[in-house]
Amino acid sequence: MTLHNLLTDLPPCAITSAERIDELLSRPGLRVERIVSTGQASPPGFWYDQAEGEWVVLLSGAAGLRFEHEDHTRLLVPGDCLDIPPHYRHRVEWTAPGTASIWLAVFYNSGSPWPA
Repeated sequence: MTLHNLLTDLPPCAITSAERIDELLSRPGLRVERIVSTGQASPPGFWYDQAEGEWVVLLSGAAGLRFEHEDHTRLLVPGDCLDIPPHYRHRVEWTAPGTASIWLAVFYNSGSPWPA
């Protein structure tokens, strides 16, 4: 077993070209990632349309998340979490610049049977 701290080993809080994504766990039908954003957003006109479900919690920082069927951006602050169903189109409108917005994302295959 390896001990991880989700709030350490972070990239510098300067705006970089890409988010940092660390895969923490991978099992059939399940993947857990830590995503560190430092001001990134989805490209204009881009929408995530994932075949898998995603449960996400924001651990630090702030972000704006938008769903295609909604006409507003949702503000996420530390502790906010949501379950995004497969093919539920969404985008990251913004993440807080100059600070680390740390996400814990759990991707799951909703077609996989869970053990009883």
